[in-house]
Amino acid sequence: MSFWHDLLRFPFLQYAVLAAVLASVAGGVMGSLVVVRRTTYLAGAISHCVLAGLGLARFLQRGCGVEWFTPMLGASLAAVAAAALIAWLTVQHRQRTDTALSIVWASGMAIGVSFLAATPGYQDDLMSYLFGSILLVDPAELALMAGLDILVLGIIGLFYNQLLAVGFQPELARLRGVRVAAVETVFLLLTALTVVLLVKVAGIVLALAIMTLPAATAGLLVRRLVPMMVVAAVICFATTVGGLALSYGPGWPPGATIVELAVVVYLAAVAWRRWRRKS
Repeated sequence: MSFWHDLLRFPFLQYAVLAAVLASVAGGVMGSLVVVRRTTYLAGAISHCVLAGLGLARFLQRGCGVEWFTPMLGASLAAVAAAALIAWLTVQHRQRTDTALSIVWASGMAIGVSFLAATPGYQDDLMSYLFGSILLVDPAELALMAGLDILVLGIIGLFYNQLLAVGFQPELARLRGVRVAAVETVFLLLTALTVVLLVKVAGIVLALAIMTLPAATAGLLVRRLVPMMVVAAVICFATTVGGLALSYGPGWPPGATIVELAVVVYLAAVAWRRWRRKS
């Protein structure tokens, strides 16, 4: 109850709830596409590659005095670069997807660790990068998250039919004149931008769970994709705020608590669906 009482008093909690709303919108929509296309490890590779951008941002800020290069900006650039590299390897050069994801996953983490090691001073915010820092969101980051939300939703609205066609029947889409390579690249870039939103909530390690668990839960409750996106966004928001509230009083890590609650909700949905089938 202390969370709900303090929510009306402290701006940092209000910012955290707003961040949960913004992350849930893109997370529910893109998470549904990722789940139905069975490309969840794509999100995992991009989320871990984000460490390279975060490490570069801290190095430039502390080591070179480039204060305008914020961690969120670095994360966004790293995610877009990772998506572009995956598209270049898999779409343009027909490399195996698992190989491309492994390269991006490992190289991003390695580059990020190297930048953090080269950054002067004590790395006090490393844990927030790995496991989220939703309680430390500021208005500038909220504005960036809102901009990313608008960009993701706008592009999905424009290319929804093409994304569906390429995701489920790429050969038929190619025969009908759809530029499959371009649409796949758009999908990768949208996934990257969504990962940036979720990294701020749950961190690099747990962003994959936040993207996939609400969408997987929604897939157990509804059959069509658009309702699945809406339900996934609602579940993502509920588990994010619920996990934040549960962790606030005892002082537990918010990112981990959010994921644990999302797991409980998913297992409850699995049990409910099995009970419904038997009844």
